[in-house]
Amino acid sequence: MKTLKLVMSPLRFTAIIRIRGINPYIRVNAVRAKIIKPDWRKPLPVLVRVNGKPDEPWALNMMPVGDGGFYLYLHGDIRRTSDVQVGDRVDIQISFNPAYRNGPMHPMPSWFRAALAGNPKAKKTWDALTASRKKEILRYFSRLKSAEARARNVGRALHVLSGRKGRFMARSWNG
Repeated sequence: MKTLKLVMSPLRFTAIIRIRGINPYIRVNAVRAKIIKPDWRKPLPVLVRVNGKPDEPWALNMMPVGDGGFYLYLHGDIRRTSDVQVGDRVDIQISFNPAYRNGPMHPMPSWFRAALAGNPKAKKTWDALTASRKKEILRYFSRLKSAEARARNVGRALHVLSGRKGRFMARSWNG
């Protein structure tokens, strides 16, 4: 996972790692969340260190709870790097990630743009997708190397975006 330097003085506190379903997390209450970024209601991009590790903080998104607070999920790499587990009391350092960019990070490939232009129904569905879904698809497309892989995947994308049932991006699309 990509890491970035903390650019401002981080919020620092201790908390116990809890588990929600199968996901270890730290609960960041509304008061603390407001210190990090006032009045933020969607996933909050932050830079995080757990017990002072790693040297370059993790770039993560905290997920809103609904009461102004957030869940800071701690995936396996974070827990291994910090040598912590569920139930441990940890020192947390969090700051807002000013390098965060909203929306797709990868440009739409010309071959996909051309395919959408030739299929108005698929284009309309594409335009209606959430920003996060578009971002996920464009990230996937950016990694395709061969013309065969691009052709195969644009075909699958147009199939499901045209309203037909199928599987694309490890999901079932039901029209």
